[in-house]
Amino acid sequence: MSTAQHKIGSGFGAHSTADDVLAGVDLSGKLAIVTGGYSGLGLETTRSLTKAGARVVVPARRPDTAWKALAGLEGVELDELDLGDLESVRAFAERFLDSGRTVDFVIDSAGIMACPETRVGPGWEAQFATNHLGHFALVNRLWPTIEPGGARVVSVSSRAHHFSGMRWDDVHWRTGYDKWQAYGQAKTANVLFAVHLDRLGAERGVRAFSLHPGGILTPLQRHLPKAEMVERGWIDEQGNALNPSGFKSPEQGAATQVWAATSPQLAEMGGVYLEDCDIAEPAVDGDQTGGVKAWATDPEQASRLWTLSAELTGVNAFG
Repeated sequence: MSTAQHKIGSGFGAHSTADDVLAGVDLSGKLAIVTGGYSGLGLETTRSLTKAGARVVVPARRPDTAWKALAGLEGVELDELDLGDLESVRAFAERFLDSGRTVDFVIDSAGIMACPETRVGPGWEAQFATNHLGHFALVNRLWPTIEPGGARVVSVSSRAHHFSGMRWDDVHWRTGYDKWQAYGQAKTANVLFAVHLDRLGAERGVRAFSLHPGGILTPLQRHLPKAEMVERGWIDEQGNALNPSGFKSPEQGAATQVWAATSPQLAEMGGVYLEDCDIAEPAVDGDQTGGVKAWATDPEQASRLWTLSAELTGVNAFG
């Protein structure tokens, strides 16, 4: 049965932290894979999961940087992974499969945002390739290790999915590149991925969710000029976050993805988009302040994207 895209009254909210949603939760014996788990929201996710007893594998594009960020955390393993390189994805997945272990939570937290036009692999647009195709290939290659009967896959999207639906005639932005619309398409793809993965995995007891973590100043903004962030009202001239902008702390920003992965409130649910530690409401036309766009939860578009992604990556655990 599909899950309704409506709030359930979780008792948590925009100011809840990852530690809040894990209060009293014992994750001993659980294993998580958290992409980008050494920076920004990913780092806070890793910290909170290990604090609750989980073991966390952090695949990192920059292992040296990751080791420094994760220093002192117990229960963490580090491996190498570049989501923009499908050979790197294959190699990481094979190393993990060879370990003979199973996974309870996969949290696809890594990503890039609003970068200058960049091409990876066979000329793919970098945001779509890294944020979506890399994670698509990773989860499909890891599928034999994802524990049936309770595992969850969490796809970290963004409210930026409001900026663009899928550009089916030009998903790689061969013409008219716009960094924000390209980011929006990639974030829409993250939602659609969870919609179809949940449909495919539910019979096995594996559920998938997508989410908007909230606005947080993290290294995700590294491609944005300071002047643009000042103009948007995110920071002042000295680089300080402006309170009216409504930014969350990293601890608050990590809360929804941790809640998605672990909350018993979501048992027997899946395929929905979350925000502020609850299921989001459908977006209202013309309002970009919250909710999920219909184009991101359309099961036909989700199926179409899955088929395209399988063709592009050459990986499909279900076909």
